[in-house]
Amino acid sequence: MNEPLIDSAAIAAEIVDLRSLAPEALRRRWWAEFGRKPPAALSRDLLGRMIAMRIQEQAFGGLERESLTFLDSLARRGASPRRQFKPGTVLVREYQGARHTVTVGREGFEWQGRTYPSLSAIARAITGTAWSGPRFFAVRTAADHTQTADRCATRSGPRTRRQHGAAAAEMARATASPPPQTVSRQ
Repeated sequence: MNEPLIDSAAIAAEIVDLRSLAPEALRRRWWAEFGRKPPAALSRDLLGRMIAMRIQEQAFGGLERESLTFLDSLARRGASPRRQFKPGTVLVREYQGARHTVTVGREGFEWQGRTYPSLSAIARAITGTAWSGPRFFAVRTAADHTQTADRCATRSGPRTRRQHGAAAAEMARATASPPPQTVSRQ
C-alpha cells in the first residue's frame, strides 16, 4: 500500500511561520484549523502551539484511541488514576511487633475477617490515628516517589526546630519496624 509522502521540512517551515503571525492572524488560522472561534483566554503563544500540534497531527497522525481515552479520563477526574490492585493481592505490614496481612478483594480490602473500603481505613484501625493507607502499606507509585524526591530537593534554607522534630519523628517511625512487604498472588 502506498502512503502519501510527507514533506517534514515543509511542515516544520509552516510551524516556524506561525511564530511570526500577528494575534488576529493566529485567530483566523485557528478558525481554519479547528472550525470554531478560539477561546478568548488563550495567549498568543498557546494559540500558536495548539495550531502547530494540529498541523503535526494532521500530517503525521494523532494519538491512538487508548491514549486519548486515558488522557480524557485524567482530564475529567482532575487527578491521577486510582491505584488498581488485582483481587487476591496480599499486602503485609509489620507494625509494633505485630504482622498485619491485608487481602485485596473485589469489594474492598479484607483484614482480620472484615472488609474495609480503603487501605486508609485499615491503617487507621491498626494505628488508632489517621494514616494514608497506601503510605502505611508502602504501595506508593513511582510517580509518588519522584514527587517526594523533587519536593525534598527544592527545599531550601535551614530547617526550623519543628521541621527537625518532624523529621526525627518520621525517622523513628521508619526505623521502628522492618519495611513493609507486598506479596502478589496471580
